[in-house]
Amino acid sequence: MGSVSSYLTYPEGRAPAASGRPSRVVKLWRVRYRTPDRRQTDKRGFRTKREAEDFLATVEVAKMRGEWVDPTRSKVTVEEWSVAWFSAQVQLKPTTLSGYRHALDKHVLPRWGRVRLLDVTHADVQAWVTGLSTTLGPSATRQTYLVLSGVLKFAVRDGRLPRNPCEDVRLPRLTKHRRGYLSHLQVAELSSELGENGDVVRFLAYTGLRWGEMAALRVGRVDLARRRLSVDEAVSEPRGSLVWGTPKTHERRSVPFPALLVDPLAQRCAGKSRDDLVFSGADGGVLRGSNFRARFFAAAVQRVRERDTDFPRITPHDLRHTAASLAVSAGANVKAVQRMLGHASAAMTLDVYADLFDDDLDAVAAALDDHTHAEVVGISWAAGPLPGITRERGQRKTPG
Repeated sequence: MGSVSSYLTYPEGRAPAASGRPSRVVKLWRVRYRTPDRRQTDKRGFRTKREAEDFLATVEVAKMRGEWVDPTRSKVTVEEWSVAWFSAQVQLKPTTLSGYRHALDKHVLPRWGRVRLLDVTHADVQAWVTGLSTTLGPSATRQTYLVLSGVLKFAVRDGRLPRNPCEDVRLPRLTKHRRGYLSHLQVAELSSELGENGDVVRFLAYTGLRWGEMAALRVGRVDLARRRLSVDEAVSEPRGSLVWGTPKTHERRSVPFPALLVDPLAQRCAGKSRDDLVFSGADGGVLRGSNFRARFFAAAVQRVRERDTDFPRITPHDLRHTAASLAVSAGANVKAVQRMLGHASAAMTLDVYADLFDDDLDAVAAALDDHTHAEVVGISWAAGPLPGITRERGQRKTPG
């Protein structure tokens, strides 16, 4: 158990006057206590004995609960600690890291950079998030908040904070946006509008590959006979620079493609070595998504929309959603769609594309009706009519 004692000091640390005249002194309180590893330490500057006793009580309770942290380790600033946190994110993709870096530099560090870890409060974080939501959309606000929360969670794990002040902060509600799913006819229309680049649209709409996976696809990974793609590489463009790596889930997958893509892929692969890129830019290098969208895709979509107002306003990534939609409409189950898209789990596929499986709910009800009727009719023919049920499509008898 620690102890509380008083001591005398001069206001603001001023020493006695040189003239020797007495200076006013103040009485303050000191708390002495032992850390969990039995080191003796103290904290000074309490103005009343009650304040000192309250502090000592919180220290002892924190020690018993295993929540005590060394105050000296919490004095590092958020900016200083964010360097350690960012360096530890080795498992993340370059694009994700680029987003984190932007959130830190643009929103987190300007507000919290000079604040010590121990001075970050739940109330201040809530006020900050509320302010962000007035200038950023709900999704961007959440992503920015998660960066600060990640920095402080890392501090908790390192024993620099007893708990994360970002916990239970109220975040803006996400608004659901209707995805732009294209029909087969719309895929063909947009493909035709893009001319010689139309096969890019058809490829993405019928394979579901991410742009970076398509851009990194090599000739040796295309099996035209079996109509299979081996997806084991991806290229991203964080802040304009090209970074090569594995697909988003870090897993290689085999993706089927329909016969209508065989000829376009054969033409793309003709005369190339196994290590050459299937889809490449005019200079033979990587086909960059940002350039393709700005130079070709956006204008083509606009021209189609001028003729057809029902045509959705889409981006190249929406073609991945289209692939999921077309696969489901063709009868693919959620597990098959998950494998095609390379999601980490079927649960993730359902979460992202739950609206595509609404018809499955109707199918479940219809199947239950059919099976129930078949079993009831079978029993009634074998053992005679069941009470209240006729042999006519399971209809109940009308009381006489």
